Amino acid sequence: MAARKLREYRDKRKFDRTPEPSGDRDAGGGGRFVVHEHHARRLHWDLRLERDGVLVSWALPRGLPPDPGENRLAVHTEDHPLDYIDFEGEIPKGEYGAGEVRIWDRGTYEAEKFEPAKVVARLHGERVDGRYALFQTKDRNWMIHRMDPADPEREPMPEHVEPMKATLGTLPRDDRAYGYEIKWDGARAIAYCSGGRVILESRNLLDVTPGYPELRAIGRQLGSSEAVLDGEIVAIDEDGRPSFQLLQRRMHLRSDTEIRRRAKQVPVTYMVFDVLYLEGRSTMGLAYEQRRELLEGLELEGASWQTPAYHRGEGKSLLEASRERGLE
Repeated sequence: MAARKLREYRDKRKFDRTPEPSGDRDAGGGGRFVVHEHHARRLHWDLRLERDGVLVSWALPRGLPPDPGENRLAVHTEDHPLDYIDFEGEIPKGEYGAGEVRIWDRGTYEAEKFEPAKVVARLHGERVDGRYALFQTKDRNWMIHRMDPADPEREPMPEHVEPMKATLGTLPRDDRAYGYEIKWDGARAIAYCSGGRVILESRNLLDVTPGYPELRAIGRQLGSSEAVLDGEIVAIDEDGRPSFQLLQRRMHLRSDTEIRRRAKQVPVTYMVFDVLYLEGRSTMGLAYEQRRELLEGLELEGASWQTPAYHRGEGKSLLEASRERGLE
């Protein structure tokens, strides 16, 4: 029976080219689940429930919903073999589902209902512990809903945050009690990251996401993490200095073709210097040093974004170095 259920899975794959298990080995255990984070052409998560000799599977474009206030899409995919529950690896380019697959969570579950068009299951994982319902809407499209009450301490991600503005001042006397950073000459942007997606807003709360397509990949690095980041979009000139004049060539474009062309000519970098919300909690009430510790824990370093270091104390020397390099 399992062989018949796995026909679609096997038809889509060439096992001499992919490291994925063929399903020839019986690896049954009973009542297990796994959530894979799949960095394919589009980042998504795969929920797989062990049932009748196979892993019944759904692709979740935005992952599991954190609270009952939001239903998320779940696309019913082909059944997978039981030994896929331990699979992690790189599916080669050109093969079905090409990209990195890693285990995001796993554990056991109890099925309260397992019908052709509805499943209710309680998951007991390392990261997820809750009761979820999956229900069919049309064909392979299903929805997933968290049935447990919302975490009373969980705060919703803010929809809009007006960034804190810089003010003129003098160097403080208690130098070691302060952190100092380079002032980047660019365009301020708040990044709202959830379920692998990113929305960028300007300091005037305007959506500028389409203008900087290379920054969307921050969401892939953050994966399932929910975060609101504060930073500056900058263009670096030939001397390694931020140039607002250069950045202006990327601003106010409307055509997708022109945006892509300018992105190659004038690449930008998102300098992330603060985290304002993380995993259901506002961080804006925390001390600067605590927020920086959380930010650095995200390890945001990529082709078009980075987390510049800050300096504890040394304000005078950093100010002089900035002036020497012609920085603000």
